[in-house]
Amino acid sequence: MGSFRFSNSRMLSSQMILHACFLVALAAESRAEPSSSQAALDHGSERLVTIRPVESDQILANPSMGWQTFGKVANEDPALPGWIPSTVCYFRPHWAELEPAPGKINEAYLDNVLGKAHRAGQKLALRVKCCSPGTKPPMYPPWLKEAGGRIITTQYEDGSTTDVPDLDDAVVLKAHLSFIERLGARYDGHPDLDHMDLGSVGWWGEWHMHASTKAPLPSVQTRKSIIAAYVKAFRRTPLLIPIGAKADHLLRYAIDRGAGWRADCLGDMCGTNRPRCHMNTYYPEAIQQEQVMDAWKNAPVAWESCWTLDKWVKEGWSLRSIFNYALAVHGSYLNNKSSRLPDTPEVRKEVERFLRRLGYRLVLRELQHPSHVRPGTAMKVMMKWQNVGSAPCYRPYRLAYRISGKGKSVRVVGDVAVNRWLPGSVEVFTPSFFETPPDLPPGEVHAINDLMRIPADLPPGEYAFSIAVVDPADGNPVGRLAIKGRTDDGWYPVSKVAVEH
Repeated sequence: MGSFRFSNSRMLSSQMILHACFLVALAAESRAEPSSSQAALDHGSERLVTIRPVESDQILANPSMGWQTFGKVANEDPALPGWIPSTVCYFRPHWAELEPAPGKINEAYLDNVLGKAHRAGQKLALRVKCCSPGTKPPMYPPWLKEAGGRIITTQYEDGSTTDVPDLDDAVVLKAHLSFIERLGARYDGHPDLDHMDLGSVGWWGEWHMHASTKAPLPSVQTRKSIIAAYVKAFRRTPLLIPIGAKADHLLRYAIDRGAGWRADCLGDMCGTNRPRCHMNTYYPEAIQQEQVMDAWKNAPVAWESCWTLDKWVKEGWSLRSIFNYALAVHGSYLNNKSSRLPDTPEVRKEVERFLRRLGYRLVLRELQHPSHVRPGTAMKVMMKWQNVGSAPCYRPYRLAYRISGKGKSVRVVGDVAVNRWLPGSVEVFTPSFFETPPDLPPGEVHAINDLMRIPADLPPGEYAFSIAVVDPADGNPVGRLAIKGRTDDGWYPVSKVAVEH
């Protein structure tokens, strides 16, 4: 329950003082470390209990955000430190792996990865690749050439040659669009699939053919048809488009259809002999020219490190500046290629600081409710919430309330969805921003009112009152709040309420 303090706004009655003393004693018995403050106040003809929970500085293992493992699930990743929670694993299989025979999705592979992710406490993020420089054997299915699909042999800048499927070829394009359709028919909305990259096009599925001699990007119409196929096939699973799709305004085309975006080179810094780089030129140009500055308000932003954090440290680059940049552009994820972190206190301190802000982070600042309720009525719940993270929660999770005691437990999913509470913002891509990206401020405080229906047959007595963020589909807690006091079942007991007939 925590410690409580009284309001100075009015004189308390002796009955209220006795009631508050009982709550203080109960709090002292229930836990040694305070997790909230509470006061009993007159509110017209009814008394209100006011709770101010204690904010937590824990790194939160929340769904659909945070540190991504890469090519491995969390419990099989030796590079993942025990102090970093990870709820998403990121895989990039080849088209050849996922469709080894015409019309046959490799469900055994995907079901196995999804199952391993589930057992590791993660969900899967997926990108399909069709080509990569120097890859032997190629990433496209062998049967594609046998079916008459056109294959191009191209040379990369390092001299390696690679066979690339020509997505403009009618046979290749028909086969690939059919593959996307069937992939979505089987896995769209899968409970263990976090999101899909709008992949398929270009080297590594990054929507560019940099340094390719004979394999240009597919036509604009072909690329639009691939975007449209993903959008149609994955209506429930979020989609992210690589920022390399900025060519021909296809980044904006995908974002206008509900996609978020992913950038694969966080940390690529400009230098004296290198006036252009991803962070200071390519990304700002893409975001501003495509007019997608506010895309993060509706769909996630994902980062992948350029090289790894180990190189950043060896080069002497500022982790604080790189991380502040990623937060200021409202990232939700970071993938460090499942590479080991430098084992120094300074690096850990900066990574912990970053992960306390990355994604959504919801703080209950204040909660008020009547101290006494009657069965068959609706109890008012008045709250103040704040998102102190870097992004919204993009899932339509809701607040839920529970009262429990006397062998009974009643829970109600409220009407309040948490997915529109925005974080704070700073002005980005200015000279001062590139020099020293500032700390991201917290979002505004939202005053929220909700109701909890009290069953008519609930026996009189005192009940514990708890709150949680739940999936409305089943009413079970899914998210962690940035306050202290969470119990093993995912609920936060914050108060007591008396039920009187």
